[in-house]
Amino acid sequence: MTGRRASAPRRGRARKSRRGPSRLTWVAGTIALASTTFVAGVIVTARAPDELDTAENPVNAWTGEERVRVEVLNAGGVAGMAASATDRLREAGFDVVHFGNAGSFDAGRPSAVIDRVGRADFARAVAASLGIDNVLSEPDPNLFLDVTVVVGGGWMPGGPVITVGPADDPPRWDPRSWFGS
Repeated sequence: MTGRRASAPRRGRARKSRRGPSRLTWVAGTIALASTTFVAGVIVTARAPDELDTAENPVNAWTGEERVRVEVLNAGGVAGMAASATDRLREAGFDVVHFGNAGSFDAGRPSAVIDRVGRADFARAVAASLGIDNVLSEPDPNLFLDVTVVVGGGWMPGGPVITVGPADDPPRWDPRSWFGS
């Protein structure tokens, strides 16, 4: 034998055969297709905006069944005014998502209800529940609420609660209704 060694088999990566997509790829593709089909079905079955605009139920008429998200701010400087207004609105069926103090206090500032989404009917219903006459429209798409209530120093929390919508159903936010009080 001359100094030559027999060659050893090659080591390293084995060559993969090209069989097509793996099972994981098929499963992921099927899930993506099913999700897309579901979302497209939901979009197609949703009612078009012109279907809602009828004489019996105009688009801007509030029926009392829709959720109205309200923010209450105390601008009068009297302690507890925002909490009192919040209680009255919740009794009337509105969803108060935030209450607290305004940026500044002024005892002479009049109370106001501000429409934030272009639904003046929401603002008028909130104003009627609180007995406030001053309703403004200042839409702001950056706020995640429908109406802002600015309670001035002259607002009085007394008087009966005016329910604008159906009052028989408990509000959605009341956890006592979940447990059958």
